[in-house]
Amino acid sequence: MFVFYDFETTGTSPAFDQPLQFAAILTDDDFNQVERVDFRCKLSPHILPAPWAMVVTGITPEMVENPNLPSWFDFSHQISGLIKRWAPATWTGYNTIAFDEEFLRQSFYQNLHPNIYQTQFDHNDRLDLMKVIYAIWDIAPDILEWPRDESDRVSFKLDRLAPANGFTTHNAHDALGDVEATIHMATLIRDRAPAVWARCLRNRDKTEVGETLKTGHPVRLIERFGVAPPRSFVGVYAGTNPQNRNAMGFLDLDACNVAELLDADDEALANAVSGYPKRIRTIAINKVPNIFPIVSPDPVHAAAAKLVSLRPDFQKRVGRALADRFADREEPDQVEKQIYGGFYSAADKQILEEFEAADWSHRAEMIAKLEDARLCQLGQRLIYWNAPAHVSNSYAAAAQTTVRDRWLSDDPKAPWMTVAEVEKQLAEIARAGAISQDNLTILREFYRHRVIPPVG
Repeated sequence: MFVFYDFETTGTSPAFDQPLQFAAILTDDDFNQVERVDFRCKLSPHILPAPWAMVVTGITPEMVENPNLPSWFDFSHQISGLIKRWAPATWTGYNTIAFDEEFLRQSFYQNLHPNIYQTQFDHNDRLDLMKVIYAIWDIAPDILEWPRDESDRVSFKLDRLAPANGFTTHNAHDALGDVEATIHMATLIRDRAPAVWARCLRNRDKTEVGETLKTGHPVRLIERFGVAPPRSFVGVYAGTNPQNRNAMGFLDLDACNVAELLDADDEALANAVSGYPKRIRTIAINKVPNIFPIVSPDPVHAAAAKLVSLRPDFQKRVGRALADRFADREEPDQVEKQIYGGFYSAADKQILEEFEAADWSHRAEMIAKLEDARLCQLGQRLIYWNAPAHVSNSYAAAAQTTVRDRWLSDDPKAPWMTVAEVEKQLAEIARAGAISQDNLTILREFYRHRVIPPVG
């Protein structure tokens, strides 16, 4: 079974924005539809949506303020229920690993679900069709038409690719429309490049990916950086991060003198891992990487790979270098950014298991029993935004001040939407004539009323 899904969101930051629409189509293994869903939620009080996101998705102020829509909390539990009911399935979308999946995890994290990794449990797995498209570009480009953007570069955006390849009913930037376009592209690839499709399906399994790498034979890794087209790298397994077994080193056999690097000092290895050009890449084996075995490798590549496979000491040193790369990284201040700061205790998970079924008064009592400081902070905020009568006046004032301070921040690099950025985007929208003057006035009034009401 496959679940093709998509979010429309208030912006591009999974930590500081929120989903507003979720659509999904459950199919059998032949992509025949079994069930479809399409639902929305209202805007949370602490979120300031990006004006461009509102314009591009066509989501209006009236829609996000509709009192009949569920809260983000209830919306997140609707999705969680689907994942449980539809399991086991492959959760598939376009750019889902880096974008939609992160929004899904943040939805579960910020709304106090016991498991933020649901698409990887209960025999579920993941597939990102955008990565599959990258593989097609490199291995079997003739099977698709490749549209170009305004700068005459090949475009890998779904809203250009799908119409260029025969999908004529694409309602771009609507979650359900993007889901249908994704199914269309997946069908073309499965039918026209079955070998590539089959290998991409095997890459869903991190054990399969890890075992492929650890054979010590040269493999092909296909990735894309920036606006350049995807490209392949030929390399070999070079070690595993001892602090994260899902992170493996991939030594680019064309980017260095392998014999010299095998006996390089620790500083040189650190530079190989983090410097530029990158000679040792990190492959996250649990993120469906584009790994393809090479049946008949170049003799030079095969000989270099053999040298690496015979040096377990080198692989161990590379593993340490991978771990050391982020050893000094400080924990972020914002609780939203602490999502990967550790697993929950068994006691906390039990409380969270009971949290959904409780009423808000009991939820407020349950928050006080949590051990994890992140959950306590998120839980208090959740209680306040959904049932303010159950928090103290001092907490309410502090929560409101925090939101106001974020919105009024003058930091141009703030990771959340600020009033200054809102004004900038509204000016851009006006200059571009992206919406009618009447709709622009409505949008301006929406932001004025959202920011001006007393918050302290």
